[in-house]
Amino acid sequence: MKNYEQYKRMIRFFTSIAILTVETWVYWIAWEQYFSKAAGTPFFRRGDWLMVVVYGLLLLFFSKMYGGLRIGYLERGNVLYSQMLSVVLVNMFTYLQIALLAKGFLNPIPFLLMFAVQAIAIGIWTFLANKLFERLFPPRQMLLIYGNRPSLTLMDKMNCRKDRYQIREMVHIEAGVEEIIRRIPGYDAVVICDVPSSIRNRILKYCYGEGKRVYMTPKISDILVRSAEDMNLFDTPLIMARNGKMSVEQAFFKRGMDIFLAAVALLVTLPFMVVTALAVKIQDGGPVIYKQKRLTINNREFYVYKFRSMWVDAEKDGVARLARDGDSRITPVGNFIRKVRLDELPQLFNILKGDMSIVGPRPERPEIARQYEDEMPEFSYRLRVKAGLTGYAQIFGKYNTTPYDKLKLDLHYIQNYSLMLDVKLMVQTVKILFMKESTSGIAANQITAAREPNAVQSGER
Repeated sequence: MKNYEQYKRMIRFFTSIAILTVETWVYWIAWEQYFSKAAGTPFFRRGDWLMVVVYGLLLLFFSKMYGGLRIGYLERGNVLYSQMLSVVLVNMFTYLQIALLAKGFLNPIPFLLMFAVQAIAIGIWTFLANKLFERLFPPRQMLLIYGNRPSLTLMDKMNCRKDRYQIREMVHIEAGVEEIIRRIPGYDAVVICDVPSSIRNRILKYCYGEGKRVYMTPKISDILVRSAEDMNLFDTPLIMARNGKMSVEQAFFKRGMDIFLAAVALLVTLPFMVVTALAVKIQDGGPVIYKQKRLTINNREFYVYKFRSMWVDAEKDGVARLARDGDSRITPVGNFIRKVRLDELPQLFNILKGDMSIVGPRPERPEIARQYEDEMPEFSYRLRVKAGLTGYAQIFGKYNTTPYDKLKLDLHYIQNYSLMLDVKLMVQTVKILFMKESTSGIAANQITAAREPNAVQSGER
């Protein structure tokens, strides 16, 4: 692996160029044979090339946005899904583009045939490119160093990617720093999981000096420091960590974008909302809309609107709990609308009211938030911004992500906020809509997302 590691980026670049070229070439043939004639307007050669270039740029944009070119980084199924999704979206956009030129809807069969050929090419490319990476870059042999907090969750996650990581040994910090350092040379990389800063820094500096790669679970303070700004006022380097609050200009433009996009989304999704409302009503005759108290910016309470997906008396015992896998409280209709996220559509009205934003930390129930904050006071940091319909933790986490990990994901968003980041997260939300793991419920023996007794404790030491 060490012999080829320096060429990994180059190999990924050329494999990416290969699939984008094939996909664009298939479109070029389809354009020459059918689409240019269907557009109804004679095109000069430069016009033909312009259409192909636009198609290629859109492919590149969506492929990079969804990770469809990250061979050897994302798992094979994820790359395949991401690249397929990219092609579907670009083909839909292209269909509308050509339909506008033709001033009428086109026969979709040629587009379906084009996608079929592209899909076959993507399948072959994914298989061959992954085989190439597996051959050139075998899994890293790793040493996991852990402290007093549970580390099995991280180990389980890394073991799901045996094509990239193989944890060969685990060592507790009680073994001593000298003993840990003595073991490091026998491994390709080190994983440091919630280790006190004083010990972590010694190990990190040693690994840096020896050229060993290090993977670390960040502490909350690490996330705040990563977003800090350099200050060059003196001959002593300084960095400044901001307080996570938006500027007046950022808040103004974010609110304007929320109002515009929520209004457009309401018009587009209105037919789906009507059908969903009818289905929920016919299911058991109960109310269509479910209101639930949630928290938003500055710890303010509001009622979030959702299409009801559970039976009317789902929480008759008065205990606030998250949905579990196979939860009997969820109705058949509710099970479907939760999978495709139709139950969330009424929150567009919350956005127009100003209680929520399109992008932000998902609003938590006050009762559950208090449970998390009892063990992890920093959980309230998520309320520096408005709650959101989608967010960083929803895209890169799951429904059952632990509160501590959810906090770190949301803090990354808050500390690195920009309007372009919001746009990026909106586009990436499309990818997770049909990913089953993103809606996985908590385990049957849980009430909240805290997997282990200590899972929500603060890691700041």
